[in-house]
Amino acid sequence: MMVVSIPHGSSGRIAQKRRTHDALVAAARALVASGVTPTVEQAAAAASVSRTTAYRYFSDQRSLLSAAHPETGAESLLPPDPPTEADARLGAVMDQFIHLIIDTENQQRTMLRLSLAVDDAASAAALPLRQGRAIGWITEALAPLQGELTEAELRRLVLAIRSATGIEALVWLTDVARLSRDEAAALMAWSAQALLHSAMAHPPTQPT
Repeated sequence: MMVVSIPHGSSGRIAQKRRTHDALVAAARALVASGVTPTVEQAAAAASVSRTTAYRYFSDQRSLLSAAHPETGAESLLPPDPPTEADARLGAVMDQFIHLIIDTENQQRTMLRLSLAVDDAASAAALPLRQGRAIGWITEALAPLQGELTEAELRRLVLAIRSATGIEALVWLTDVARLSRDEAAALMAWSAQALLHSAMAHPPTQPT
């Protein structure tokens, strides 16, 4: 008789395994929020889980930190009844996105450091920060412009807005420019709108 190997996380005592997994993730998030970049062993100790058990769930620090990253898998950051104007839609999305970044800043900084340290393309692509979720949210916000800008122009506008917002921008504005979090948030929101208005007045040209 053929014996089928079933992955650890999906076989037997599923509820208990889910609790163990969630406890490790919660412990890792708490450690990151306190300024620590936890190893699997540290998360295991904080969650009162044995090291051997912890490694069954997370084979290395990178997989643990990826799981502990703040939930950013939402398909949309628009409100339930979104406005129709592009600037209002962008404002709503930026408000949600910027507050998400600031509210989870320590976790975001940890993931940024991890992202910058990864050389392997496949491993980098698996990291939440490298998956372009914010690009999707901004693209949705600017959907009303699809008839006014070409696909290439809209894409460049989305990328310009993303480059002026997010954890990377927050780090520079607070660590280098020495702005407060409130000042940085206001400047990122203003930059997004300024880029939108500039693009509508003078659509970006294709680089040569």
